[in-house]
Amino acid sequence: MTTKSSDEDPAGRILRHASEAAEHVSGICFKTGPPGRVGVELEWTTHRAGEPAAHLRPTALRRALGPHAPTALGNRDPVPLPGGGTVTLEPGGQVEISSAPADSLVTLYAAVTADHARLADLLARSGLGLGEHGLDAHRPPVRILDTPRYAAMESAFARAGEPSGRTMMCSTAGLQICLDAGTEARAPARWAAVHELGPPLLALFANSSRHAGRDTGWASGRMAAWHGIDPRRSGPVAAGPDPAESWARYVLTAPLLCVRRGDGRWDAPEGVTFADWIGGALPVPPTVDDLEYHISTLFPPVRPRGYLEVRYLDAQPGGEWIAPVAVLCTLLADDALTDAARDLVAPAAGRWQQAARDGLADPVVAACAADVADLACRHLDRTGLPGRVRALVAGIVDRRLRHADLRSEDLIR
Repeated sequence: MTTKSSDEDPAGRILRHASEAAEHVSGICFKTGPPGRVGVELEWTTHRAGEPAAHLRPTALRRALGPHAPTALGNRDPVPLPGGGTVTLEPGGQVEISSAPADSLVTLYAAVTADHARLADLLARSGLGLGEHGLDAHRPPVRILDTPRYAAMESAFARAGEPSGRTMMCSTAGLQICLDAGTEARAPARWAAVHELGPPLLALFANSSRHAGRDTGWASGRMAAWHGIDPRRSGPVAAGPDPAESWARYVLTAPLLCVRRGDGRWDAPEGVTFADWIGGALPVPPTVDDLEYHISTLFPPVRPRGYLEVRYLDAQPGGEWIAPVAVLCTLLADDALTDAARDLVAPAAGRWQQAARDGLADPVVAACAADVADLACRHLDRTGLPGRVRALVAGIVDRRLRHADLRSEDLIR
């Protein structure tokens, strides 16, 4: 827990009033300007070849990743991957590539394809492989990383009676898309659009129905895990005319998940929100740095971090990550496309749980997904991607829609 306050150290400034915290959050969460950059964070579960149900040890991943191993594995000076992406590790051993921001989807695709190939090759040399689903289909959740943050998180979920929290930490793998917030005039519409597109795109690319050898009963068992924890930290941010104000309210009313301390014990008192902390609920008042760390423990489907971090998509098999990324980037390519997409998906607005549970078996979500997918595929040229990649994207989308149609016919029979 930070205690100092100094004019020369803005991060150490003590927050005395909720209004100060809200002002800071509003100032950093939406950095406006002409949209142009895009990035991704790709997560995968990791497995031993031939023994996918065996839990891995951190040492095995450290050896496999070599110079690219993250600091969490004891590497003091991690080397970026060839395309500029960095490797991080989640509590259950999930490996993640965080791309460098790119000025175009073409550049991003080339960089991430190279990084993905390098990562897969490194793991294969050690007899390891990347999973192809958004949820570990083979193993129950086991935390293999021992850090104060993850220990506190696991403890908080256990105290709150949220077993899904452990699953979320140790068994899920997502595809996150990072996009500029847009101009000041259009940022609210862009923020609304990425939320409204959420249920149809979540259902269209759902890829996590099995966990630990069993059918979860959800098209996206990964999102089921997120639905199983406190919605004050995992639910969507409330809609409103001012996204920054809505997000600040979300941040202040979310309970603390961990509180950093020098002794390595970061457990937070149960039920205490960040607003409570400002109000004196803990012995030492919070700082700006504490506030920003608290934000890193919040996991809504879309999280503003200066840019928009879209978090509702499951990991995709192999190189198929480009399909949802290309679809979303196309729909946000210009104001007219974005507005048309919002009109098409309006009937499915707010149907997060139906989309995660039933996927494209939900008729409302399915109809919106088909319509918006058609819109995107007709305008994939807006991405600048080569023809073969656009064909790949269209083929993946078509396959998923046809598979959903076949399942619907089977249910009718």
